[in-house]
Amino acid sequence: MGAKIMYFVTAAFLVVWFVLVGGRGVALIQQGTAVTVTLGIAALVLPAIGVWFLWMNTRFVTKANRLAAELEAEGGLPEDELRRTPDGRIDRDSADEVFARRRAETEDAPDDWRCWFRLAVAYRDARDTPRARKAMQRAIALYDGRPAPS
Repeated sequence: MGAKIMYFVTAAFLVVWFVLVGGRGVALIQQGTAVTVTLGIAALVLPAIGVWFLWMNTRFVTKANRLAAELEAEGGLPEDELRRTPDGRIDRDSADEVFARRRAETEDAPDDWRCWFRLAVAYRDARDTPRARKAMQRAIALYDGRPAPS
């Protein structure tokens, strides 16, 4: 729950920032000189990119949470079977063992979104965030019946 609250606080902060920067961009454009118009347009482009990025991440998180809820209802969420170090971190060898099993499971059923979801969790546990995100994107695409990204 704390992660959701932090996400919404950060998103709200970003939206306020987008509005403030956008307002400055409009004010610069209204000055009418070549330099201020150029700076104003640049000031409007940055919030536009930020809004797009925030929207895409919010969609991703919402869809991933929907898959997690469905998998939990089916009883198919991966169990936490990882060993931990004394300070609470995931043991790297343990994460690699679980990852190998999840990868084999996914290779046996490449069109099953559930396998890709569990593989994404294994990637995250192995601290490979970019691959975890790609695996989750593939799980979402398979769930939605769309062609899976490569």
